[in-house]
Order: sequence, then structure tokens, then C-alpha cells
Amino acid sequence: MSPEEFRAAAHRVIDAICDYWTTIEDRPVLCPARPGEIAAKLPDRAPEIGEPWETILADIDRVVLPGITNWQSPSFFGFFPANASFPAILGDLLSSGLGVQGMLWATSPAATEIETRVLDWLADLLGLPKAFRSDAGGNRGGGVIHGTASEAALTALVAARRRARTRSTVIGAAQQSDGNACAIYTSTQAHSSVLKAAMIAGLAADANDRSRVRLIETDARHAMRADALERGMREDVRRGLIPAFVCATVGTTGSTAVDPIAAIGPLCRELGAWLHVDAAFSGSALVCEEHRWMIQGVEHADSFTMNPHKWLLTNFDCSCFWTSDRVALVDALSVTPEYLRNPASSSGAVIDYRDWQIPLGRRFRALKLWFVLRHYGADGLRAYIREHVRLAELLETWIREDDRFEIAAPRTTSLVCIRLRPGPGQSIQIADARARALLESINASGKAYLTHTTLPEPSGTPRFVLRMAIGSTLTRERHVRDAWDLIRASLDGLRA
Repeated sequence: MSPEEFRAAAHRVIDAICDYWTTIEDRPVLCPARPGEIAAKLPDRAPEIGEPWETILADIDRVVLPGITNWQSPSFFGFFPANASFPAILGDLLSSGLGVQGMLWATSPAATEIETRVLDWLADLLGLPKAFRSDAGGNRGGGVIHGTASEAALTALVAARRRARTRSTVIGAAQQSDGNACAIYTSTQAHSSVLKAAMIAGLAADANDRSRVRLIETDARHAMRADALERGMREDVRRGLIPAFVCATVGTTGSTAVDPIAAIGPLCRELGAWLHVDAAFSGSALVCEEHRWMIQGVEHADSFTMNPHKWLLTNFDCSCFWTSDRVALVDALSVTPEYLRNPASSSGAVIDYRDWQIPLGRRFRALKLWFVLRHYGADGLRAYIREHVRLAELLETWIREDDRFEIAAPRTTSLVCIRLRPGPGQSIQIADARARALLESINASGKAYLTHTTLPEPSGTPRFVLRMAIGSTLTRERHVRDAWDLIRASLDGLRA
């Protein structure tokens, strides 16, 4: 394909993207395809002879679009937002077109230095301490873009284990040379990535292994109980284990509960545990000063992560990770074979991001985030977040006006948790079964998409909860109103 042929084909692909966005409201939100249906449209073997580009483009409409769940639909309220925006798409396109590999500063200085500067910008916009900036004293801070918050959790855990291994003593306990003597802690409401990180790092045999993984109970707001964490950590010290890693969540997956960092942080400092703050979804709200109550005490953290690819208009994948102890991070992850040695790296004057992540290679991820920050500006991003929070507040008022429903958890940002009240003579079990049927009806309609979780009532009884995550790029008030009308009409239909 020549540059001119590429130019013509690229125009066609851009047209296809624009057509998709302008027709997205006419498409079912949840993909209605059955297992195997998409694969059945594809031949069993790759073509021997190259196909015309017209044939390839035709399969966007024939194969691709019928087989996707439309995450960019303004009526997508499931899981979490997965923001895309045209500035970010253009940044991704440019990254692919330049085709640079940014594993070392020397392999693409612009890829490294733009990422470093953009992460400093974003740290300031979120209100993070100066210790997380790359220009913090002693070259101890800085940020990097990972693929997901799961990668961030794993890299933080590996750094924590490395630091725990090198400590001479821990609260009077003899130093353990075995890294498996480390214990890690997070709440029962934390993301499953923490358990997976423990499994990958060899600290858990499987997702049910609790020999070194502690899931700390939560309070009535579904936030980690600092007193329960302290009891667990001190008990492990008495047992000869090293409290190595604590993951506090700012915006849990189920209900966006916020763990009390201000209470957890000093405890981690005292016992020498690495404190990692996972703000994957809710962290985007920190661009608005009124939401920074969620990170009170963050100055005690060793690392912090949030995902612009969730709620900050930057398409997947773009997970930002900062540390205030880059030495421990690099020491834990650096491997330098001869073929990677070069004068710039040896000088110590540059950052080599290969030492800040799991893989060696990396693409020019920072371009799309750079484009987004420059196109929207801080004011534009704040307005975007505040509008979604306003819509969530509005939805809560509508829920309170209908006695068939109740709000299942305190709202912190733009996620609303909805529970079905038992009707006259109904048990909780029947109400939850009806809620499941309600969710299936809503999603089968193709008009909106919600997901669910279970959250305990104050009595401890787990209840089925509908989650409505407001945050898609195209979502406006009318889409939230239409979704609420659909929820109520679907419940009426179940009763009929």
C-alpha cells in the first residue's frame, strides 16, 4: 500500500468512524449476537491472495459492527465508562502511524519526555502531592502510563515485595529473606486485580488462597475499616509475617466507596507497608476540587493509579500510575541485558520506562492523553465531570420519588446503585429474583445497558443491586431520563 493509497483508505476508515458515532443511538447497546455467530461469518483459513480494500472495508458493516457491544452509546451505563473522544482517537492514530517503540529514552526521546511531562501535568490537575511529580527532590517521584490498573497493581505489589525483602527489621520481627513471608491487604470490595496480582506474584496459589492475602471487612458505606486493617496487620506481625502491601480503593467497583486513606496511611508508614491507592474510575473526578476529599491522606501513599480511559475522554488503553519511590520500583523491575545498554541510560540522566512496567516494549501512549488535555483544557474536563455528577444526582431524586426502588449505597461520584424494594408480602429473595429479571429485560431491549453487583445490607444480608454508571462521552440528560423510564416500564411489564 503506497502513501497515497493509504491516504484514500484512511479517509474511508475515518468516514466509517464518523458514521458509527452519528448512528450509534440507533444501534442496540448490548450486542445481540449468539456465541459463534460472528466467527461463522469468517472463512476457516486466511486468504492466499490479498483482497481488495473495498472488500475489507465492507466487512466493517457485515462482521464487525453487528458483533460489538456499543460502549460509546450514550445509553451505556454498565460496568464503568469507557470514554473515547475524537482528540484521543487522533492521538492513537498518530501513535500507530509513527510506529515508535518507547522502551528506552534512546529509542524515542519524545515518547519518554512527553509522557513524563504530561503525567506531571495530570498529577497537578488531580491535586496529587508534589512527591509524585518527576521533578520531586531526589528523583524519587514520577508517572508512567500502563495498559490497565491491573498492571499498576501488579507493579506496585512487586515493588512492595522488593522493599519488604530489603528491610533489615520490621516492627521487631526478624528480617525474612523469603518474599513469600509478605502479607498483602485490601478490602472485600476492592477490585479483583489485587487478588490476581497476588497470584501472579506467587503470594497466592489461587483466588481463594488467604494464607498471605487479607480481605478486610468494610463499614456501612462499603469502605475499608481502618481498625480491622490495623488488627489484621498487627496480628500478622505477631505471626512473623511482613505487612508488605496495602491497596486502598478510591471508588470501589461495586459502589464507588472510598477507603479512608487518612486513617490507613499512617498505619502503613508505621508498619512499613507500601500503600497503593487504586482510583481507577473515580480518580478522574479529582480534576474537580470538590471531589478531592476522597484522597485526604494521599501524601502517605507510595503509589497511585487512575484510568483516563474510563472517565477522562481518553480511549483504551491509558492507565496512569505514579510513585513517590521510583527507586524501589526500578530496582524491582529492572533487567538490563547487553543489547539494551546505551550511553543515555548509563548516564542516569534519563528515564527508561521499560523499568516502570511489566513488558519491555511500549507504544507512544502519551500522545492521545496529551491531545485530550490540550484540546479540552482543565476547564473543559471539569465541566464534563460535573455534568455527569449532576445527572447522577438527578437520577437519585427520581429514584426517591418511586417507592418501588431505593438507593442501595451512598453515591460518591456518578455511579448510582439501585435496589428493588420487596412488595407487599414479598421476601427479600423474591425482590432480588425480580431485580434479576428486571435487569435481563432492560438489557434485552437494546435501549440501555446496566450491570449488577451484590452489596450487603446493614444486617449483612447480600442484596442484588443494579448499577447505573453515568459517564459516557455522549450521555446527556435525556439519555438518563430515557433509561429511568425504561427501568420503570420494564418493572411494570414484569408485574403484568
